[in-house]
Amino acid sequence: MNRLLLVFLFAFSASVVATAQAPVTPVGFSATAFERHVELRWQPNSEPNIQGYKIFRRAGDSGDFEFLKQVNNAVATLDWTGAAQIGNTFQYKIKAIATNSMESGFTEAATASLQTMSDEALLEMVQRSTFRYFWDYAHPVSGLARERNNGDDNIVTSGGSGFGIMALVVGAERGWVTREEAVNRMVQIVSFLQFADKFHGVFPHWMNGTNGNVVPFSQYDNGADLVETAFLMQGLLAARQYFNQDTPLENAVRSVITGLWEDVEWDWFRKNNSPVLYWHWSPNYGWQMNFQLRGFFEAQIVYLLAVASPTHPVPGSLYQTGWTAGNYSNGSSLYGHPVYCGPYGGGPMFFAHYSYLGFDPRGIKDAYCNYFVRNRNHALIQRDYAVANPENHVGYSANCWGLTSCDSPGGYAAHDIYPTNDNGTIAPTAALASMPYVPAESIAALRWFYREQGAKLWGLYGFYDAFNLDQNWFATSYLAIDQGPIVAMIENYRSGLLWNLFMQNPEIQPALDAIGFVPDASATHDFDLTEKGFTGQLWPNPVGADQTVSLDLVLSRPQVLSASLWSIDGRQQRKIFDRKIFSSGSYQETFDRNGLAPGVYFLALKNEQNRIVSQKIILQ
Repeated sequence: MNRLLLVFLFAFSASVVATAQAPVTPVGFSATAFERHVELRWQPNSEPNIQGYKIFRRAGDSGDFEFLKQVNNAVATLDWTGAAQIGNTFQYKIKAIATNSMESGFTEAATASLQTMSDEALLEMVQRSTFRYFWDYAHPVSGLARERNNGDDNIVTSGGSGFGIMALVVGAERGWVTREEAVNRMVQIVSFLQFADKFHGVFPHWMNGTNGNVVPFSQYDNGADLVETAFLMQGLLAARQYFNQDTPLENAVRSVITGLWEDVEWDWFRKNNSPVLYWHWSPNYGWQMNFQLRGFFEAQIVYLLAVASPTHPVPGSLYQTGWTAGNYSNGSSLYGHPVYCGPYGGGPMFFAHYSYLGFDPRGIKDAYCNYFVRNRNHALIQRDYAVANPENHVGYSANCWGLTSCDSPGGYAAHDIYPTNDNGTIAPTAALASMPYVPAESIAALRWFYREQGAKLWGLYGFYDAFNLDQNWFATSYLAIDQGPIVAMIENYRSGLLWNLFMQNPEIQPALDAIGFVPDASATHDFDLTEKGFTGQLWPNPVGADQTVSLDLVLSRPQVLSASLWSIDGRQQRKIFDRKIFSSGSYQETFDRNGLAPGVYFLALKNEQNRIVSQKIILQ
């Protein structure tokens, strides 16, 4: 037998032995219990022929382990146990399975005991799980946030990465990762951004996470995106304040962030010195997109940063000639809540989120409004709209609310109250990222999303993007621009961390002064609606054709109250009383229903601080 044949046979024999070997038992297996699910994690096996892992479970500490499921190409999975299992203990084991169907031995059992969780524990669970989208699922080369989990894995998003950087700061502060790990990730991110495609210092909407090349967002949008860059800079400036230690790596991170910030040519995006900023510019198509940044939507942060720029600023007056020029003010109210500016009804809920992950709107106002109050009212309008439910969507209630841009049964779309862009799709990010504005209402929604819909709505990175109960449809997608605000705004509710960091940048306050923001003593920082100091109850309800309606009031302290009746579409129908002075105690106010058509209405009862009690009433 010749030597080459012997070598071949030896290699073939070794290959057969290798492939015939059972995989090693997985290591690092753990089970973490929450209220209605258990999270299982382990380290990946190193063998190249691993097909997946089999999960086994038993209730209690005796009896047989039963096969639960097999997962492929994963190192984590969830066991949704449900409400009936609260208080119970489960044990889990796993084994690896190879492509040749051979299996490893079992791991040691991991034990998990389900317990009812406090609101604070639920907030921690939601934040930490959502944070993992930006930590575990970040692009491996750039460290930036992937656009979504069910698309091109190489597409990263500039704005979503700004949100992800803020999530990284929260993760380091709360100990989900070490500061050293967070700094190393920041070094990876800012090093990549230095050499990624930029146009007059402005990043594109999408980039290739491997090489930094622009990925066209649409036909003409293959260059600079000023709004996405502003979201990215908002996150970078918060990180610049957080990573403030005098170490070589943190000094380098701050230095590179400052360089990226100073490179942005905000003034160039005035398009030939015009009195407004423009959203896009392309090296191939120039100003073809022609999108002026005017009117209230998600881009207010652009003007703040453009005025604040230390190298390429625009005058503060551009805020008036650009952003607020034209039909900016909105004098309408829905369900008793003034809108102040923006679309009728407030627009998609992300209008109240994206610019405010770092920019703290509390205690200040411009010529139009206090934006904390405006955004709070926006959230209350959406919540009251869900209670009114004029389109009769399945599930809408005081605990199930929130319309924004998100995935839906027909694809990604903007969802809003007016005009009627409501197809029954609720996005958890809409309510959860409103946490600083309406904590009681947002936490109630969080409880309902998790406890009532979690079996289909909860995954390894927290809540999936959206759901539609009309069609029994639940997304399996995660989007960076929807996940990021959940982490950031819950943190701003819990600690104010990101608001405090961003506002500490020395360029911000002078920019606010130049724009014309002033202190707003009429609006306090504390808008906790659980401390209104008054309650109101209508009866009878429903109201018959000839019945008088009574409003029973209980006041724990003197109040100046107003009461009005609103139709289901959010329009005021009648003032019951206006700015009436009450002492503490119990009162009864009455009114008749003359002139009011049968239907569903809302009573809005508010005090001088615009704290509102709303109640649905049916006129038969």
